[in-house]
Amino acid sequence: MRRAAKRAERIAFQGERGAFSEEAARKLLGREITLLPCARFEDVFRRLKEGRATGAVVPIENTLAGSVHENYDHLQRFDLPIVAETSVRIVHNLIVRKDVKFSAIRRVYSHPVALNQCLDFFSENPHIERIPFYDTAGSVKMITEEGFTDAAAIASRVAAELYDARILKKSIEDDRQNFTRFFLLRRPKDSRRLPRNAAAGALWKTSLVFTTRNVPGALFRALAAFALRDVSLAKIESRPLRGRPWEYLFYLDFLGRIDSPEVRNALDHLAELADYLRILGCYPQGA
Repeated sequence: MRRAAKRAERIAFQGERGAFSEEAARKLLGREITLLPCARFEDVFRRLKEGRATGAVVPIENTLAGSVHENYDHLQRFDLPIVAETSVRIVHNLIVRKDVKFSAIRRVYSHPVALNQCLDFFSENPHIERIPFYDTAGSVKMITEEGFTDAAAIASRVAAELYDARILKKSIEDDRQNFTRFFLLRRPKDSRRLPRNAAAGALWKTSLVFTTRNVPGALFRALAAFALRDVSLAKIESRPLRGRPWEYLFYLDFLGRIDSPEVRNALDHLAELADYLRILGCYPQGA
């Protein structure tokens, strides 16, 4: 008796097909996935929360632009565990319709972050106007569908291929050390499903969020729970605590699994000091 074919993963992400989030999704889960583009980050989280997706891929930080603060807020708001991470090298390309020459370009569309990462290009071409758009890949889709002959977009190679466009200039970003870190999220009942790229023996990371009382030394004592047990911190991020002006949530990444003795002891210690503590995920450290 033949087994039923395994249903493809349905992965939600923000942006249009060809966005860098799509590249991250394929890096994590392979090419045999169904992609569910969403207009907003909140839509991504909601689609997974409501079961219309089996997973979600969201950017959390960029080596040049910093953290994606909105997604930190959504991690706190939605109970969707982090199960994996990966990083993608961001290569910005100048893309046009196939019949457009560089001399005709008078405006360039892209996401504001992408535009700001290509300032050297715009300094060298001051006659070209920067126009913010909601998505890198979406800007390619728009200029091709609208038939613009004096406009270009900044986006990925995949976006150019998907929308039958042409790359005029490759890799126009100011800094080649441009990487974005992405999280793979699932619903709690599916949180044990690891991605295909989870290598045996990989190092693990844990992400959490906590609050402390607003008293002298509170954050120092909270972080000491890890330092006293030689648990290495990878990142700390603060976000405003809604409803309590000038108080903050602290998001923390550290190296280690939550089932190791030293991490369990550190978390027990932190729980004694924190007003609020929640584990956001424990996952293999991404490449």
